[in-house]
Amino acid sequence: MVSEGETIRVLKVRGGATLRQHLSEMGFVEGAEVKVVSRVNGDVVVSVKGSTFGIGRDMAMRIVTY
Repeated sequence: MVSEGETIRVLKVRGGATLRQHLSEMGFVEGAEVKVVSRVNGDVVVSVKGSTFGIGRDMAMRIVTY
């Protein structure tokens, strides 16, 4: 589990083509840096490529990081 303030990189995104495309458009592409701004009850606020937004736990679990 990633902690608040931690920066990680996207390895891949799991899921169907529509979900992968949606996350790609949000900046979740292979190698992208993602900073975890905050976590609340499994939901996550992240910063990706200059944009900050929240994603639900189910969506966050589809993003494989290293």
